[in-house]
Amino acid sequence: MTSIKTQFLNLKSHHLTYSGIDPETTLKGSALGKTIFISGASQGIGQATAIAFAHAGAKAVYIVSRSESELIKTKAKVMEANPETQCSYMVCDVTYPEQVKAAVDDCIAQFGSIDVADANAGYLGKWSKIGESDIDSWWKSWEVNVKGTYHVARYCIPHLIESARKYSAKGGTGGHLILISSVGAQLLTPEASDYQTSKHAINRLCEFINGDHGEDGIKSFAIHPGGVSTDLAKNMPENMHPSLVDKPELAAGFIVWLCSGQADWAAGRYLSSNWDVKELLAMKDEILKDDLLVNRLRTKA
Repeated sequence: MTSIKTQFLNLKSHHLTYSGIDPETTLKGSALGKTIFISGASQGIGQATAIAFAHAGAKAVYIVSRSESELIKTKAKVMEANPETQCSYMVCDVTYPEQVKAAVDDCIAQFGSIDVADANAGYLGKWSKIGESDIDSWWKSWEVNVKGTYHVARYCIPHLIESARKYSAKGGTGGHLILISSVGAQLLTPEASDYQTSKHAINRLCEFINGDHGEDGIKSFAIHPGGVSTDLAKNMPENMHPSLVDKPELAAGFIVWLCSGQADWAAGRYLSSNWDVKELLAMKDEILKDDLLVNRLRTKA
């Protein structure tokens, strides 16, 4: 059922929200009592994820980004989706550890816990050949995509461990950490060295988090959010824009589904929001047996 050529699972592909991951129906109530921390939540996928968790009944959603005006808009949308979900925000640049720590501390002070953390903030600059690349832009991809993700993970993990223990004692599940990767992490596209290497590193970071903290109850996933026509994605060459056909609500629903606990067995792996979750669950034994969806050096066909 796997394809060596494409390195991806041959599963039914979705581009819109469907019943299996719908936070307003199937997953309604799955986030009851939980506090969700989301970086890069001012628009696009991050905003859609904040709204999705509100629909799923989250107690609180704490959102951060660099734009206060956009955070205010996201907060209003969260409150509209579910007036019972509390929402707070802080202006934060994830590349600065002190700002991430301040946001995490404020979230804990206000809501008492972080049960889900979504490191959504990202950067994609104009593509160019390495020998012609803008040095600052090339490195900024790593600063935001890797360093920024590390900061969110670093400061949220202690609280996620507490969440995992709390929910485990109740027979539930908590302590979920979502890292936004990309299908590009497994590709080798000319002129995309900064973005694709940084996302490949995200997949490996996810594996290390699972190795270091899986026994503590952390469930970390590196996910491809789909081809979404965000402002960042439009920095790709124009001939790739027709592939941006997915809605941000697809990734949002997939993230809520992951945090419902149904895929805890797949922690530490790369997963695509496009994959049909019913078919993915049916592959559980094969994925675990063959250790699929992780970064490995292939030495035998």
